[in-house]
Amino acid sequence: MAFTLLDSRSQFVPQTAAFAEWLLPDGTRSASFYRTRGGYLVRFPDLADFEISRDALAIACHPAPSVTEATCRNLYLNQVLPLALSKRGKLVIHASAVELPPDHAAIFAGRSGSGKSTLAASFATAGCPFLSDDGLVVEEDGYGYRAAPSHPSIRLWNDSEDAVIGAGPLAMSTARAPSKKRFDAQGPIVFCREPRPLSCVYFLGEADAAVPQFERLAASQALIEWVRNSFLLDPEERPLLASHFERLTNLVVRLPCFRLRYPRRFDALGSVRRAIAEHCSSTLRR
Repeated sequence: MAFTLLDSRSQFVPQTAAFAEWLLPDGTRSASFYRTRGGYLVRFPDLADFEISRDALAIACHPAPSVTEATCRNLYLNQVLPLALSKRGKLVIHASAVELPPDHAAIFAGRSGSGKSTLAASFATAGCPFLSDDGLVVEEDGYGYRAAPSHPSIRLWNDSEDAVIGAGPLAMSTARAPSKKRFDAQGPIVFCREPRPLSCVYFLGEADAAVPQFERLAASQALIEWVRNSFLLDPEERPLLASHFERLTNLVVRLPCFRLRYPRRFDALGSVRRAIAEHCSSTLRR
């Protein structure tokens, strides 16, 4: 898949209405999706326009004025590339993934800000390599499902960086930088470069638990969560949408899926990791 960074330009008014939007919890528009003659335009307001070819093999980016190349590449890796892969027929989920003994993967899916990256980084710095920070590709093989490694980097807010990678506060900070910082897999951050069989799926719930709590989801509940956390470039493309739902329907009856509630405190991360590892291990033995 070819990615080209073009010259910056002001964001023009598209000729057609957006067919889909991403909204933040406060209602702010984070991305808008348009159809074009050549494929698709994905707009991140005041940041960048990404043009995706109809076959999703070519992606070009026009930064908005004064937007850095690093910002564009972050958007590409974490948002646009997963969308393009979905157009190519891949099953791509808003999820992080880590390798747990014995050579299996557990994934953490959830909305932005639910703690996926912090959990992945916490495991990675404790000796359990991560496979993905977000935009996880799930592959089916003859034995089940595998988590495929993505870009060997992870993005963290300042408070998570301090607590997980370096010395820092033990409580979540309410003051956040405008964007996350990207860290390459090196030093204390360990990355797994090979696909791993998927053993457990954890959908991250609300931060309302004093200790980690695991709730097994029925197939119908799990299907809703998978749909909610899927990357899908064009939800109106019927053949691709039908294939997507068929794969998800098969997946939820073969993979154990759980709702995970846990305390959102940095000083609790060690006990949360142990609880997840023990729960995943016991699920494998069943």
